[in-house]
Amino acid sequence: MYTVAALVYPDALASSLTLPMEILGAASQTALGDNRRARPLSFLLAAETPGPVTLASGLTLHATDSRAGLPPLDLLILPAIWRTPLPTLRACGEWLPELCRIAATGTRICSVGTASCILAEAGLLAGRPATTHWNWFERFARRYPDVNLKTRHLITQSDNIYCVGSVNSIADLCVHIAEDWYGSRVARAVEHQFSPEIRQPFRAAAWQDPPRSSHHDETVLQAQQWLQNRLHQPVALGDMAPALGVSERTLHRRFRQATGMTPQHYLNTLRNNGARDLLRRSNLSIGEIAWQLGLQDASHFSRQFRRHNGMTPGQYRAAVRGKLFDPG
Repeated sequence: MYTVAALVYPDALASSLTLPMEILGAASQTALGDNRRARPLSFLLAAETPGPVTLASGLTLHATDSRAGLPPLDLLILPAIWRTPLPTLRACGEWLPELCRIAATGTRICSVGTASCILAEAGLLAGRPATTHWNWFERFARRYPDVNLKTRHLITQSDNIYCVGSVNSIADLCVHIAEDWYGSRVARAVEHQFSPEIRQPFRAAAWQDPPRSSHHDETVLQAQQWLQNRLHQPVALGDMAPALGVSERTLHRRFRQATGMTPQHYLNTLRNNGARDLLRRSNLSIGEIAWQLGLQDASHFSRQFRRHNGMTPGQYRAAVRGKLFDPG
């Protein structure tokens, strides 16, 4: 089971809690509908003590857990803070060592808006990239001069620490996490349900610390680069292992262990991301896009694209162009 928790404090914006809950919950339900062996998801709300928490908006949420008693997590969300974050920082001060302990286990931690101040107060952003709500850029920079504030990015990632600048951006990040947990087809289905106009993908919107790979297998990193360099031509995967000086069986095992996917799946993902980008930015025909991605058969490309994205390349392009404002 994937376990996600969100903190609840009186100045939290409820939408930055409920939107991730609904997106990730929908992804889990969609995945289980396709495959009964898919991992279900549990979403917890944590406060200083379990029980009702009334937000500044007047909405009351029920915290299921205490902050100090959270189980091992796959994701922890620090929701956006209404107006000044200073009262929330004071209220959460005693819990910051526990936040550092959770981060040290490798749990993904994501702050929304000025909740990035909580991460900074804990020392988790020192020397790292981060973003926050635009209205707090100057005050954040003065208060936390050791943080590499990225004012041009709505999402930042450094290892397992994520910051997003707005509630809309937490939706983009949750779609990215859904894809990581349940695959691109489920992520696209959920994305289209919540945002049919097609949002900017995580990798295009986010600042990420290099290297982007979360593993440290040099041979697999070379294999990933080998595939990236040949993305625009027909690829014979059987040539990769000899080029890297390892057996095909060894490379396949290490590649899957490091990335969670086979080399063919990884190549298909690279091509799918490239296709979406070309459909979004260019007027190339479907056949020309297939050729640009090393595929000679446009029909095969279209079938692959539909399997990954739940719609044809033409439908995807129409959805992308459909969000452009036309005053008529």
